[in-house]
Amino acid sequence: MTELTVNGKSRKVTADTDTPLLWVLREDLGLPGTKFGCGVGLCGACTVHIDGEAVRSCQVPLSDVGARKVTTIEDLGVGGLNRVQVAWIAEQVPQCGYCQSGMVMAVTALLKNNPKPSVTEIRAAITNICRCGTYPRIVAAIAKAAG
Repeated sequence: MTELTVNGKSRKVTADTDTPLLWVLREDLGLPGTKFGCGVGLCGACTVHIDGEAVRSCQVPLSDVGARKVTTIEDLGVGGLNRVQVAWIAEQVPQCGYCQSGMVMAVTALLKNNPKPSVTEIRAAITNICRCGTYPRIVAAIAKAAG
């Protein structure tokens, strides 16, 4: 039995400690907002926060989480949309939407660490892949969210 804190709640799971956090979130805890994309940490669809830092959950074994706090997309909109989600809607970013939860998590962490990034900093920091190619709208939404 492993205990971890997800979205502010203590949760116990029986998954093997080498199970990727992605699968613990989706299968054991029923949090499907974190998506499986490539499984090798390249696409970013599985991005979550661990202690406020954006990480690719497909690459984090349960044993590495320990007492750190995990935040998923399900927790961002509690109490109303955050500024990234509002900008995402305003700039009409989503098309298929598959990458969006990971992208929003990555951008939220970026703006926490760099509240006023330049376009160059945005492009360098956001390495998530959008198969629909909405990168111009993504950059515009990040700039809008940054104010």
